[in-house]
Amino acid sequence: MKKYIKLLTAVLVLGLTSCDSDFTDINTDPNKASEEIFDPNLILPDALYNYANSTVGYRGPILFQSMWVQLMSSTSTIANYYVNADKYVATASTNDYAGRIWLDNYRVASEMVQMKQLAVDKGFPNLANIADIVKIQSVAFMSDIYGDVPYNEALQLQDGISRPAYDKQEDLYPQLLEELDAAVNALDTSADSPSNDIFYEGDISKWKKYGNSLMLKMAMRLVNVDEVLAQSYVEKAATGGVFASVDDEAVLATDNSTGFSNSNAAALSTASDFYEVRWSDNMIDFLSSTDDPRLSVIAEVPDAGLKANQDASLAGDSDPAIQLGMPNGYDLNGAATDISNEPDYPGATGSGDDETPIGAYSRPTAIFRNLEAPIFVMTYAETQLLLAEAAVRGYSVGGTASEYYANGLSGALMSVNKYGGSQITASDVSTYVSVNTLDTSSVEASLKMINVQYWATTGIFSNYVESWSNWRRSNYPVLNSINYTGNFSNATIPVRQIYPADEATYNPDEYAEAAAAMGGDVWTANVWWDNN
Repeated sequence: MKKYIKLLTAVLVLGLTSCDSDFTDINTDPNKASEEIFDPNLILPDALYNYANSTVGYRGPILFQSMWVQLMSSTSTIANYYVNADKYVATASTNDYAGRIWLDNYRVASEMVQMKQLAVDKGFPNLANIADIVKIQSVAFMSDIYGDVPYNEALQLQDGISRPAYDKQEDLYPQLLEELDAAVNALDTSADSPSNDIFYEGDISKWKKYGNSLMLKMAMRLVNVDEVLAQSYVEKAATGGVFASVDDEAVLATDNSTGFSNSNAAALSTASDFYEVRWSDNMIDFLSSTDDPRLSVIAEVPDAGLKANQDASLAGDSDPAIQLGMPNGYDLNGAATDISNEPDYPGATGSGDDETPIGAYSRPTAIFRNLEAPIFVMTYAETQLLLAEAAVRGYSVGGTASEYYANGLSGALMSVNKYGGSQITASDVSTYVSVNTLDTSSVEASLKMINVQYWATTGIFSNYVESWSNWRRSNYPVLNSINYTGNFSNATIPVRQIYPADEATYNPDEYAEAAAAMGGDVWTANVWWDNN
């Protein structure tokens, strides 16, 4: 797949990056290929990488959602950007980080509008439908994060719309599902096979599974606000065919040599991040409680002392028996919230100038700092766990909740091996799945078990926004919010990101109307489908 990523360095991006402006006319610049000769397939890899990259790293997720839902933890304070996440406290860069996903995904949507136009003109129907699928995915992703977003009037600067209205999420989601259903059904395995496809190398049958898996995920968002609609699209997705194995999932290969690295790894390779970012006690306790074989793959305790904790070349100890997660909401400031005042504080490691107060806590292993680690866009494990919940709810999805749950566990463990590093064996998988069967004693017991596993699995795959979104929908796992001085969310876990600051400047009236309708442009305003 890297051969396709390398093409990105040669592709001239034709789209712009926000909803306030659209792609330029490709015939106006003599240095750009004309519409007649430009191959729309060249746009696809850039869009797929940009979407995947928006889900990781400093685009926002590791700085916000990774610790909002207590997958990870940090002792950073106002001098370090992780205070946005662990303690819900703003820094000078918070607004910048909060707007990056918006900019990235409107760029993707713009590219897909353009790619579809060219694909239709040139007789590439499958490429045109893939453009719709990727566009819908990006818009849904933004809506999950921000709430109401421009869609029907977005990306139409050429038609004179420079200040698009925001679509209410309660209207947008049904429209996106309808459009997604049409695009997936229109895919034709006997028609064109897209080139430069960095997900599936032009395999339309896998794009169909991808589209249906996306439909399943989007439909499950709606179970608390429109269960009839949710059930309808869940059953359509299941009938149409979702991911059937880990071979179907969308896992993006990266290529650091051409500048297309894994942004999460780049973040965790930064010196301060490497030292201060640890696994949360919620995550480590959950994995430890079931002897999960992923624990020794993802977590390590550094050797004693400050130097060992700050030297990324020194591997720690991955013995599951010694892993210890760090509680959220603490710092190293020496006052009441200093980590040393945590009731179960294990003590520092090292001594004198080589002492560190956080040395006993588990950090992510080197697989998470590999700049060429894959980006897990959507996985088999996710789809199977969602189908398990759908079955619990009584939807007709072709299997039992216990069967789908077992598939989800199996996929979650097997796909971790795609990171590289220590490998989980088939025997490990079989043993774990056989011991950890779904609790079917009650509907609530099943929902809890499925969704806590979903939280951990998406977190291990560094898909933090998905962990957060599913937590908002399901209320699992049960988390305690942090009340840190100066927080921006009234001592509650944030349930949305604020809009980019530029929206109030460049689209003021529509922005103000959207913000007012949502109860203010604040971190505590629930999006429509999150009515818990």
